[in-house]
Amino acid sequence: MAPLLKRARVFRMALGPAIGLSLAFAAMLPARATEGTQVFADLSKIAAIGGSITEIVFALGEQDRLVARDSTSRYPEAALKLPDVGYMRQLSPEGVLSVNPSGILALHGSGPKQAVDVLKKTSIPFIEVPERYDHEGILEKIRIVGKALGADAKADALAAEIDAKLKAAEKQTASIKDRKRVLFVLSMQGGKILASGSDTAADGIIKLSGGVNAVDGFSGYKQLSDEAVITARPDVILMMNNAGPAASDDELFANPAILSTPAGAARKLVRMDGGYLLGFGPRTADVIRDLAASLYGGQAAD
Repeated sequence: MAPLLKRARVFRMALGPAIGLSLAFAAMLPARATEGTQVFADLSKIAAIGGSITEIVFALGEQDRLVARDSTSRYPEAALKLPDVGYMRQLSPEGVLSVNPSGILALHGSGPKQAVDVLKKTSIPFIEVPERYDHEGILEKIRIVGKALGADAKADALAAEIDAKLKAAEKQTASIKDRKRVLFVLSMQGGKILASGSDTAADGIIKLSGGVNAVDGFSGYKQLSDEAVITARPDVILMMNNAGPAASDDELFANPAILSTPAGAARKLVRMDGGYLLGFGPRTADVIRDLAASLYGGQAAD
C-alpha cells in the first residue's frame, strides 16, 4: 500500500493547480464506454465513486462489498457510515488509495482527469460506468454495476423493475400538451445566471418530467447574459437546494432578467435535493413524478 500512496503523491505534486476541474466542464464531457475488465476479480473492498453508483450497489443488495464512497453518495442513509474519499470531481489518488480498495467503480465524469489517470495506472482494477441522462442510460448503469460485482441476475431483476417504474412515470407526462419552459439555474455567483444546456442531467430530467429546457444551442453549463435569460422566457426556475451557498428566493427574483420572465413575474421556483433530482438512478421514476407534479399539478396524474 505504501508504494502506491508514494507514487500517487509524486504524480499529484507534478500536476499542481491543474488538479481542479469545474462541474460545468465535467458536465460537457461525452459519456465514454466502460474501460478495462468488466468484472472485479476481488469483490471484498470496492470503492464506489458517484451517488447513483453507490445507490445502485445498495439496491442490488451488494453493499457489503463497499469499503468507501465519495461525498456525493448520501443515499441511502446507511452509505454515510462508509469512509468518504472526497468529491467525485475533485478526487485525490491518495484519498482513494488510502482505503486500500480491491477495485474502484466510478461514474463517468469522476475527476480530475489527471487523478483518474493515476488511479488507472495502479494495479487496482478501475471500472468506469457510462453516464447517459435518459431512461436507457439508467438501465445500462444498473447492468454494468451488476456485472462488475458478479451480480448479473440481481441486476437484470432490478433493471426490469426500474424499467417498469420509469415507463409508468413517463406515461403520466406523455399527454401533456402545454409544456412548461424550465430554466435550471446551477448558481448565481455575482448575480450571473449559470444555466444548464443540453447533454446534462438537468436537461434530461426536465424532458423526462414533461418540461422543455428553456435554453438551447449549447451543451453543458453556461453563464447567460441578461438578454439570453429574458429571451429564454422560462415559466419555471429549477434549482438544487443543497448546492453550496444557494441564492435565496428573494435574491433570485430580485434579478432584473429573471424578474422580466414569466417565471419571475409569477415567482415560480422549484427546489429539489440535487442528488435526488440529478442522480439518474433507482429513484428517478419518483423524481419524474415529483417534478411533474410541481410543474403541472393534477395534469400529470394518471
